[in-house]
Amino acid sequence: MAITGNLNLNLVLPVARPMACPPRAPTSLLARGRGASSSPSLLVTRAIDVNEFLGDFGARDPFPAELESSFGEKVLGYSNTEHKILIPTITALALSQQECAPVSPSQPPISLDDAQTLIRKVVGWRLVNEEGGLKIQCLWKLRDFKCGVELINRISKVVEALGHFPNIYLEQPNQVRAELWTASIGGLTMNDFIVAAKIDEIKTSDLVPRKRVWA
Repeated sequence: MAITGNLNLNLVLPVARPMACPPRAPTSLLARGRGASSSPSLLVTRAIDVNEFLGDFGARDPFPAELESSFGEKVLGYSNTEHKILIPTITALALSQQECAPVSPSQPPISLDDAQTLIRKVVGWRLVNEEGGLKIQCLWKLRDFKCGVELINRISKVVEALGHFPNIYLEQPNQVRAELWTASIGGLTMNDFIVAAKIDEIKTSDLVPRKRVWA
């Protein structure tokens, strides 16, 4: 992030007296006051770009090695402030970078509180409670029937290797609804949110209705 602006620097330069004639005070010279030097001075103003002194500076994202070192837990603000830098864990940073894990039938589903926290990490998905169990759903409104079929194909390619599949419905000519939950335990697991995050990365800008631009 660069700071731009102008800094006015006033330089006072001595003016040499002519050798052959008495000094005259031109209008460009500064008026001399009481106690001033006997030599007149010329005021020169120059506009200086602040970037000449400061240059570019700003923050950057931490490197993977820095995250692994948990350096953020050691960085605290001043004692009279509440500032504190905490770097989130890798799990919190990117659900889409994780892989689905096997689920045991005896494994309990994610609690409602945990589900409400995780749903904030997947864009466009919402929690629903149907048939006594929690699910997450996402709805896309597309341009036409062909675009709906194309989105279903793209979702299929993403989840094919994950071993955890959503229920996908083509509703009306241009609407697709995806639903995720872990049926074997009757609720949500981390796998459902991982798959939702991977689906979120699918490109859909070429499938949605075009915005009308008025001249």
